[in-house]
Amino acid sequence: MHRQRNGPKPDGALASRHSLASHAPSILRVSPLLQRYAVLAFAVVVVSSSAIVIRYVQAENVPSLAIAAWRLTIASLLLWIWVVARPNERAAVRALPPRTLWLCVASGLFLAAHFATWISSLAFTSVASSAVLVATNPIWIALFAWWVLRERPSTGVCIGIAIAMLGTGVLIHADTQGASSTASAPMLGNALALAGSLTVCGYLLIGRALRAKVSLVSYIAVVYVSAAGFLWLLLLASGQAAWGFSGLAWAALIWLAVGPQLIGHSSFNWALKHFSASFVALITLAEPVGSAVLAWLLLGEEVGTLQLAGFALLMVGIFCAARAE
Repeated sequence: MHRQRNGPKPDGALASRHSLASHAPSILRVSPLLQRYAVLAFAVVVVSSSAIVIRYVQAENVPSLAIAAWRLTIASLLLWIWVVARPNERAAVRALPPRTLWLCVASGLFLAAHFATWISSLAFTSVASSAVLVATNPIWIALFAWWVLRERPSTGVCIGIAIAMLGTGVLIHADTQGASSTASAPMLGNALALAGSLTVCGYLLIGRALRAKVSLVSYIAVVYVSAAGFLWLLLLASGQAAWGFSGLAWAALIWLAVGPQLIGHSSFNWALKHFSASFVALITLAEPVGSAVLAWLLLGEEVGTLQLAGFALLMVGIFCAARAE
C-alpha cells in the first residue's frame, strides 16, 4: 500500500497533465495571419504621425525637400549600419542581379518623387486633404492595369473609381470655396498630393514584384539610399537650405526616419511579400483617418461639412476599388 501511494500517478492524472501541456502552446500561440495584420496595424499608427510631424518641422523653417532628403538619408544611414555589421546581409546585397538592382533604384526614384511632392503638399493644403488625396493610389493602380496591361477592371473597381472621382471633385470644390482656413494654396497642395499618390504606385508595384524573391533588408537598403540620392540632387538644384536647423527640427527629422520610414514603410514593404499591392494599399486607408484626427487634436484643423462629404466619398470609392481589385 505504501509503495502504491508513492508510485506513479494514475493514468487519468497523467493524461490530464499531458492534455493541458499539449493545449497550452496552442492557446498562447498567435496565428501567422494575425501577426501580419498586427504588423500592418502598428505600421498605420506610426505612419499616421508623419503628416503632423512634418507640419511642425515646416513651422521650424525647414524646406520640404530638406525634410524628404534628411528623412531618407537618416533612415538609409541606420539601415546600412545594420547591413555592414551583418555578413549575411552584406552578401545578400552584393548578390543582387543587375536587373534587380536597377529595379530597386527605379523604385527609389518613385519613392523620392512621392516624398518630394507629398511633403511639399503639406505646406499648401490641410493635413486631412493631403492625407486623403495621397491615399488614392488603389485607383491609379487599377487604371494602370487597365491602360498598360489591358486588364479590364471589374464592375466593383469601376464603381469605386467613379465614387472616388466624385469625392475628389467635392473636395476640390470645398477647397476652392475656402473650406479649410489653414490652407494657403489648397489647389496647388491638392495637386501635389495627387502627384504623390501617382508616384507611390510605381514604388508599390515594383516592391510587390521584387519582394517575392528579394529579402526585405536587401530591397529597402537599395531603395532608401537611392531615394535619398535623388532627393539630394533635387534639394541642391533647388538652392534650398539643407542644414542649420533647430534642435527640435533635427529631433523630428530623426523620428520621421526611425518611425514612419524604418518602422512604417518597411513594415508595408514586408507585407508586400504576403499580401497583394492592392490589399496593402487598402490597409493604408486608415492613415488619412489617423492623420485627420491628430491634425484636429494637435493643430486645430477643423473639417467642414463639404470637406467631410468629399473625404467620405473618396474613402468609400477607394475601399470599393481596392476590395474589388
